[in-house]
Amino acid sequence: MISQQGPSNLIATNYSYDNTRTNTFSSDSKATIDANGFEFELLDAGVNTRFSEIGSGFFRNKLIIVSSKKLGGLAKIDPNTNEAYKDLFCLDVDNSGQLSNPYLFSRILNTNTSEDQLSFTPNQKTVYYTRSSIENSLEYKLYKADLEEDSHGNWINNELLSINQPNVSIENPFVNRAGDKLYFSSNMPGSIGGYDLYVSDINPDGTLGTPKNLGNIVNTELDDKYPSLSIDGKYLYFSSKGHETIGGFDLFVSKISNTGFKTPRNMGNTINSSYDEVAYFLATKNKGYVSSNRQGGKGSYDIYTATNDEVIQKLEGKILDLETQIQLPNTIVVLKDEDGIEIARTTTQEDAIFSFDVIPFERYTISTFKDGFKDASVDFLANRGTKTTYRKNIELLTTEPVIAKVDDELRIVLENIYFDFNKYNVKEESTISLNKVIKVLKEHPEMTLAINAHTDNKGRDSYNLNLSNKRAASAVKYLIKNGISKDRLQSKGFGESKPLIDCKNDCTDDELQANRRVEFVILEE
Repeated sequence: MISQQGPSNLIATNYSYDNTRTNTFSSDSKATIDANGFEFELLDAGVNTRFSEIGSGFFRNKLIIVSSKKLGGLAKIDPNTNEAYKDLFCLDVDNSGQLSNPYLFSRILNTNTSEDQLSFTPNQKTVYYTRSSIENSLEYKLYKADLEEDSHGNWINNELLSINQPNVSIENPFVNRAGDKLYFSSNMPGSIGGYDLYVSDINPDGTLGTPKNLGNIVNTELDDKYPSLSIDGKYLYFSSKGHETIGGFDLFVSKISNTGFKTPRNMGNTINSSYDEVAYFLATKNKGYVSSNRQGGKGSYDIYTATNDEVIQKLEGKILDLETQIQLPNTIVVLKDEDGIEIARTTTQEDAIFSFDVIPFERYTISTFKDGFKDASVDFLANRGTKTTYRKNIELLTTEPVIAKVDDELRIVLENIYFDFNKYNVKEESTISLNKVIKVLKEHPEMTLAINAHTDNKGRDSYNLNLSNKRAASAVKYLIKNGISKDRLQSKGFGESKPLIDCKNDCTDDELQANRRVEFVILEE
């Protein structure tokens, strides 16, 4: 898709792909969705039992999990699951990521009913947690509690939140890193499917605003649960039965842009299976935990450590002149994400090549800026899920030459004419600029020109004067070779005697560059 900045801009693009397929992990032969931009390694977290264990986040460097493991011989059995009612447990995490044996998280939050997922505010002084009733262990209500100052886990001010409704289950709370939004799943009236994902604003007093459904881009006619966010808050992760799945609940990711949620993408068969994958949350950018009831586990649900080896892709190409296909060095190339935020920029060298790292399935805009050429931009989608190098050449359209008065002289005003360092042969990219002069001269057959060349003040005066004379003569030679009569042209070098910026011996690189120039002065027309 080509976009233009104004009616006269032009970018033409050429595409090709260099694909390297990496090996992927699949837990069973029914997996049909490939890695899809993710390469996960899954390992048993080492805390699983023959009962159900599902991860639920972190508190003070402890991993909090939900488990139905029995503690003692008097554990009550939930008739809906045939396991003990669920409790919250915590595990110490050492510097290497190893987990300790689970122990009860809180005798205040744990009751003789089932506790499920919970989430803490960034300061870890408030917890939002879910709890079922004895009458219906499959229907959860959302509660809030505060950590008593200077206590070792004494949760006070426990309250049932006002967003709860009769015969409605609210599950899987997740507080964002800013602490101002709570995501959750619920089967509230008006849901698109069985369970939808919702978000509520967190008020300054910890109460919640009116729940907002995340909409039909994220939610489906089937169950969508277990929301969480990436470390930078730019991606929503969740489990769904309704999007394209390998089977059961699969993990999905949706980019959060300025315009809302983007179409969710299955996170691929290196983490999903034909069984259920739920409760994916990150400890670091590329390491987190996921819970699954896949074959080979110890219990109904087990917790796995999930390490993602990022699939880094390349976007490479050349900047070319549209008409001549000449390579264009000194072009600024800027890569922006779909929200217009700059990701990276580069300036092309003699080979005119640009290169950027890109992320699978992300949308970008590539913008180009070069003196003498029209600014332009092109949209780009990294549409492969595996290790890939996208090849994309960008062709630029030149600006028209301008005749204007400069310092009381009538000139053909052009971008700079480039020469190799300490040489006088016109560089290939500057023949495009000289072609503009030829066009003006052919349109005005009576026009005569003085081509004046200037250098910076580096080096000896006599050397610079001689070099400037040769550069001016070289430009004249090109014009004559391309059909302009030598009688209409004259050349002169001024060396360093007429600097555009009189910076003497304290010149910046930009000032030196400005003083190295060729001027096209109109003598008669």
